Amino acid sequence: MQEQKMRIALLAGGTSGEREVSLNGAAEVEKALDPERFLVRRYDPANDLARLVGDAGEIDFAFILLHGLNGEDGTVQGMLDLLGIPYQGSGVLGSAIAMDKHLSKELYRMHGLPVADCVILGSGGGDDLQGMIGRLGLPLVVKPVREGSSLGLTIARTVDELRAGIEAARQHDRDVMVEQYIKGREITAAVLGNDTLTALPLIEIIPGEGFAFFDYAAKYQPGASREICPAPISAELTEKAQQLAMAAHSALRLRGYSRTDMILDESGNFFLLESNTIPGMTATSLLPQAAAKHGLGFSQFLELLIEMALGDRKLR
Repeated sequence: MQEQKMRIALLAGGTSGEREVSLNGAAEVEKALDPERFLVRRYDPANDLARLVGDAGEIDFAFILLHGLNGEDGTVQGMLDLLGIPYQGSGVLGSAIAMDKHLSKELYRMHGLPVADCVILGSGGGDDLQGMIGRLGLPLVVKPVREGSSLGLTIARTVDELRAGIEAARQHDRDVMVEQYIKGREITAAVLGNDTLTALPLIEIIPGEGFAFFDYAAKYQPGASREICPAPISAELTEKAQQLAMAAHSALRLRGYSRTDMILDESGNFFLLESNTIPGMTATSLLPQAAAKHGLGFSQFLELLIEMALGDRKLR
């Protein structure tokens, strides 16, 4: 008797600034899922939510490939919980925490994890620019508190650039983080697991010429950045970064998988930037590269995420 195929709702698109990245990744995920085992239906939350709710009784699993707000922040996860549809990755709480850079940083600090100093600005205006510079120095990193893929992020080297950067960030969120700039190498560390965690090989990210940092274009434009896996750092630093990534995963109450970005400064110290709960799945994405170096082909990696999610659900 032929085994019934698992019916998967592939959620991609959405309304965030990362819509196109989501759709590109979904196309690759759909190709990688074995058609002999999985029956995949696509749903775009921008216009398919009613259809998703109506089809809930015919869906065995949802693979969420939404990035940013209204997808990676716990909103879709909560809806799927109400519908009784299992999904990969973190739940409502972990997703919401990780999307908020301020709250994430506070939890990192509470767990003794290293972070750069920062100031959080609300929407009221009257920002003390000179006070920020006096406390944190120049240059400064300016970014929305709740946004992904470096959208709205700038580096300010002057007072005028700081003012402009705050205005740009407020186009994405009412709350803005102004953070001490840490000069160093950008390292990203992926983690797999729920209660027992496995750290994947590290990746060093080197933005190409013309990119001051790993911004949206540098992330998703093929060839715009060099990504070296495993990262060419010592075994001692590698282990330290992997331990930090696993600690960050646990501190933010994440499940299944995550990717934590960090800076390795010139003195050999790491500073955590953020943890991503639904990392990209395009051809240039980082986590699939690390999984492949670990020995997991793309299809195998996707199936593992599904298996971990289903196993985790049984324990709730």
